[in-house]
Amino acid sequence: MKFKYIKKFDELSIKDIPLVGGKNASLGEMIKQLSSKGVLLPGGFAITADAYWYYLKENNLKDKIKEQLSRIDKKELDEFARIGENIRNLIINAMIPKNLKEEIITAYEEMQEEYGENCSVAVRSSATAEDLPEASFAGQQETYLNISGNNELIKACIKCFASLFTNRAISYRIDHGFNHMNVALSVGIQKMVRSDKASAGVAFTLDTESGFRDVIFINSAYGLGENVVKGNISPDEFYVHKQTLEKGFRPILKKRIGLKRKKMVYSNDSEEPTKNIETSEKERKSFSLNDDEILNVAKQSLIIEKHYSDLKEKWSPMDIEWAKDGLDNKIYIVQARPETVHSLKQEKNIIEEYVLEHKPENSDKILVKGKSVGRKIVTAKARVIDKAENMRELQKGEILVTDMTDPDWEPIMKIAAGIVTNRGGRTCHAAIVSRELGIPAIVGAHDATEKIETGMQITIDCSTSEVGFVYQGDIPFQIEKIKIDKLPKLDVEIMINIGNPDQAFNFARLPVSGVGLARLEFIINDSIKIHPMALVNFDKVEDQKDRKDIEELTYGYKDKKMFFVDKLAQEVGTIAAAFYPNPVIVRLSDFKSNEYRKLIAGKYFEPEEENPMLGFRGASRYYDPKYSPAFALECLAMKKMREEMGMVNVKLMIPFVRSVQETEKVFEEMNKNGLQKRKNDLEIYMMVEIPVNVLLIDDFSKLYDGFSIGSNDLTQTTLAVDRDSGLVAHLFDERNLAVKKMLKMSIEGAKKNNKKIGICGQAPSDYPEISKFLVKCGIDSISLNPDAVLKEIMMLKDTK
Repeated sequence: MKFKYIKKFDELSIKDIPLVGGKNASLGEMIKQLSSKGVLLPGGFAITADAYWYYLKENNLKDKIKEQLSRIDKKELDEFARIGENIRNLIINAMIPKNLKEEIITAYEEMQEEYGENCSVAVRSSATAEDLPEASFAGQQETYLNISGNNELIKACIKCFASLFTNRAISYRIDHGFNHMNVALSVGIQKMVRSDKASAGVAFTLDTESGFRDVIFINSAYGLGENVVKGNISPDEFYVHKQTLEKGFRPILKKRIGLKRKKMVYSNDSEEPTKNIETSEKERKSFSLNDDEILNVAKQSLIIEKHYSDLKEKWSPMDIEWAKDGLDNKIYIVQARPETVHSLKQEKNIIEEYVLEHKPENSDKILVKGKSVGRKIVTAKARVIDKAENMRELQKGEILVTDMTDPDWEPIMKIAAGIVTNRGGRTCHAAIVSRELGIPAIVGAHDATEKIETGMQITIDCSTSEVGFVYQGDIPFQIEKIKIDKLPKLDVEIMINIGNPDQAFNFARLPVSGVGLARLEFIINDSIKIHPMALVNFDKVEDQKDRKDIEELTYGYKDKKMFFVDKLAQEVGTIAAAFYPNPVIVRLSDFKSNEYRKLIAGKYFEPEEENPMLGFRGASRYYDPKYSPAFALECLAMKKMREEMGMVNVKLMIPFVRSVQETEKVFEEMNKNGLQKRKNDLEIYMMVEIPVNVLLIDDFSKLYDGFSIGSNDLTQTTLAVDRDSGLVAHLFDERNLAVKKMLKMSIEGAKKNNKKIGICGQAPSDYPEISKFLVKCGIDSISLNPDAVLKEIMMLKDTK
């Protein structure tokens, strides 16, 4: 049969958007151009936009639709909803022309020859104005999954036509100036991927929060992908680094498990062909993709991004839906469209920082916390809305608090000052819309609708990390705007201190030369939580609560030690990736014994010391039998990050070294665990924080590749002032002449031995005069807290 209204996907290209809409044109483009490059796509066909116009014409619907649309007043929500329903009913109750029906059935029969009798298909809408750069609310129309049989297919196609007039789609076109009667709808008929027996989700070829372009962000959950796409669940999250992936490494940066409380599967009901069922406890506790599958999704996503970037001759980040087939275990791309939030942002040279003037010290002020969206802060009255039919209760400028949102909420979301939801991940509907509207949101806050009450004054804080907080009350905050291109060039390198990997992508925008201090302590305390020796000697842990906590955290690991290795490698790897290929100096662990005791099961492995600041810490731990098995795990994590993940920009730094002999013992332990200086260009630095480091810098220079001054400990050890003691706190001063002399001697000694030296302590962040002094002494780099970077650059511009 010669088709008039049907186009096979492999006949289409991106030039066919006017004929079949962005979604179908993109599928055709990828099947034609990318199948040979490793991108797997299920086959199918498109019903063209001409078929939509033909359907309206044969049923005399155009004038009837226009008449209904002419009566719309968006302020009258009840009437607005009735008009939308009237138009949809007009389309659904009309008769499909016989020749169009025959074409659809014939094309479906040809699909069955390839995929089997009555093969199940996905019926997806593809509007001719959808996925244009300024039209970023994809998902305005409907998708129908697991459709099989001629009659059910025809019904689904007509419902797709009608979905061009969902309330949300009508509202969107009004807001964005699209003429309703200039927008048509094509329907895509695509072979179903049996992800009901596996998993599915979305992938973005950038970080959706910061806009950081060097990662692929993947959301995944068990079952069909609609729950992830619509934000009905909290999915698993994964990040993969692009550059090292291209070089053949396995750079999975973060792996965050989601609740995944339900999954969508096939039903036996032709009227409701899919259904949601609860996931098992094992599924909820397990990742829905293994590492090979994560990398597979990332590789296909990267190929797609490169193709569209080449087509447009500029970077074009993509929003991709993927699905794993549980029958053949292959991963397929089911659609791809341009990402339309960060790719369209202007004023890329401006950094805008939201900062709370003071964080509430009382934890009772924290009402709920969840995943942050938007990197902003807002304070306003809350409006708790439990059902969609009550959405009109929201008043302009209030914070919307609800279980979750879907596209039907869009007409009222634009008047909200912020959004808080019980459910959803960072790619759910509420998150996507809040980014588009430029307002902060906290999603997946679980019990927000119970903890927050209508009329309550609350503050949403999404400014610092992946975790966002809702505080009770009005917390003052400031907004700082700085143009990066106006910053002066300096004679000294400015670097950054960072401990929280969740902030790394956002801080990567700062004008720095890399990371002068990446701390492990925050990661171990916040992400790993377990004393490493408890993983080495689990049998020694007697407390039942500790044992239970460890079992839960290490779920899925036969060897509990590998939980520590993997988690540390991924979290530090995230920091390394954010600043790649610039250097990232990672200080190996420097917990004191009292800090280690606070970790889960720490009490079994740590002494109680009178003065932990000068006790069992730093290098002295690494070779001591009481801790060396734990240090071995650190080494294995660093080895994995550099060799498997490709983060060769990482340099390692040893803290609190008391003698040259101690260095040799530490190097011996590192060598045992696969970390050899200069192998794979590994450089090892030493912290200068004890007078012996300064006095014997010539000897230490023979062993280390460079140095970094820890001004906090150098001040403590020079002045014999315990940093933890409030009684002598007034004597602690980095500007003391003795400390300044130590700083000067350190720099001169390193320079004499042709070694690089920087500073990563607190002093330059707190005291501008210290920074000027260091520059005059000839220091190579100054590493600062993130909030001090821009001010420091402006302050040092005239220092020579």
